[in-house]
Amino acid sequence: MAKSHTRKSGTPKAAVTRNLAELFWTEYPGHHHQALSKAIVTPEMSGSRFFDHRISCYEPGAFVESHVHKVQEQIYHFLSGEGVLITDGESRVVRGNDVAFIPPGVVHELHCTGTETLVFLVITTPPTDD
Repeated sequence: MAKSHTRKSGTPKAAVTRNLAELFWTEYPGHHHQALSKAIVTPEMSGSRFFDHRISCYEPGAFVESHVHKVQEQIYHFLSGEGVLITDGESRVVRGNDVAFIPPGVVHELHCTGTETLVFLVITTPPTDD
């Protein structure tokens, strides 16, 4: 017998499928410098309540200033390029295929130090730091 599934009230009506080539690059606001992102899944775009998912690119010399999130966790999945991720004062070189987890309360910054664009996925949960 087939199992019946019902949608909870307030959840999106269907899964959201996006083609990255059809999304627009936008400048990151605030403490990001020369950084671009494409929003893939966000509360505004898809009704996601628990995370924000983006692809980001930093041209050589681009960076995000040192900052901290009170409640947000982040995962950076680096696809290509090279940079330096600084967490709580400790520097690490990051390249394609590296993954970083940044818990709440950890001071962090990221710099594109290579000669090519640093491209990475960012998953943030919850989507706001309230």
